[in-house]
Amino acid sequence: MVVSTALGDAMGAPVEKLTYGEIKSRYGRVESLMTRWHKMDLPEDMRLGRVRGDGIVTDDTLMTNALIRTYQAEGRHLDAYDMGREFVKEIAFRKTFVPELDRETFIMDRLFYPEKQIFLRHVLANAEPREGGLGNMVNCGAAMYIAPIGVVNAGNPKGAYDEAILFAMGHQSSYGLEAAGVLAACVAKAFEPGATVDDIVGTALSLAKDGTRAAIEELAAAARSLRARRDDRDAVVAVFHRIIAKYSPMGDDVSRHIDKVGVPSDHYTPSRLRSIEELPLALAYIVLNEGDYYRSILDGINSGRDTDSIGVMAGVILGAMHGAEVIEPGDIEQLDRVNRLDLLDIADRFAETAAAIIRQDMEAAATRRRLLAGIGCLGEEARR
Repeated sequence: MVVSTALGDAMGAPVEKLTYGEIKSRYGRVESLMTRWHKMDLPEDMRLGRVRGDGIVTDDTLMTNALIRTYQAEGRHLDAYDMGREFVKEIAFRKTFVPELDRETFIMDRLFYPEKQIFLRHVLANAEPREGGLGNMVNCGAAMYIAPIGVVNAGNPKGAYDEAILFAMGHQSSYGLEAAGVLAACVAKAFEPGATVDDIVGTALSLAKDGTRAAIEELAAAARSLRARRDDRDAVVAVFHRIIAKYSPMGDDVSRHIDKVGVPSDHYTPSRLRSIEELPLALAYIVLNEGDYYRSILDGINSGRDTDSIGVMAGVILGAMHGAEVIEPGDIEQLDRVNRLDLLDIADRFAETAAAIIRQDMEAAATRRRLLAGIGCLGEEARR
């Protein structure tokens, strides 16, 4: 999961916000980490001082690692109060290397406004933590880093869903919050030995609500019907984008510019009928490619728009399903080198934390079983 977050993120980052047609025209097809950022030749001020490409990760990975460190600090399950305490410290008060900025700084310096909402609501506004996500732009910002919650609830999708909702409500609301819960559940399910793509999608559908559920169901069905034509990428993207437009109407117009200011819209606002597009599309490409790791990630990235987050969401589910062995060693080496990370070490240390939390859960469950057995014996004696 840890390496897959960085891999999907870094592969999608160089083409983020480009349309499917623009990616096809400029790149043919993105197929590796070693891709040049489409903005790299612009003046520094026009790219906000950032660099991307050749394996550099974005805020998706930085926030995921911040959540991992929060688990390591607390050593237990989390909720919105932990977002308002330890997690906000990780993103706003403790420096780390930010690859896009090529310097040690606060993650906050890199975050998009909806993610800076965490600092605004929990530090400046001193909001009730469980209401921290209210009023925020509804987007994929929580779902993109929520996968560690699936890890500490491995094999317990409902537990992962519940914890993700309780934690991410400090950041997101509506279908943005719902997507976080569903993604965490998918990761938890993917860890089960022998779990299949159909099992994972079935888990998503059993827990997802409203527009999120409808979008996943419709796109998964379309993906199954398109398997025989999966190499006709133009046709696949056209079908997928036509379907997701019912639930996420922005389409290819994902950039913010002056002409949009003051124009009424229901984009990014709370709704029971909408869905973010990243999670349903990631699941659709997993279904289309029957769980093939690299092809699912790459098809998602090359479909355009929020490419890094689509790559992350497909990656974390399939990374949990297949394990780190499915990832090319050269990709791990490149990610570590340019981002100054040791991803396998981060994963190993987080696995120890997650295992400790799961052991606590199992011990608590055993205690409850013994208690229930004792109650049963008392009942039997009373009947006598």
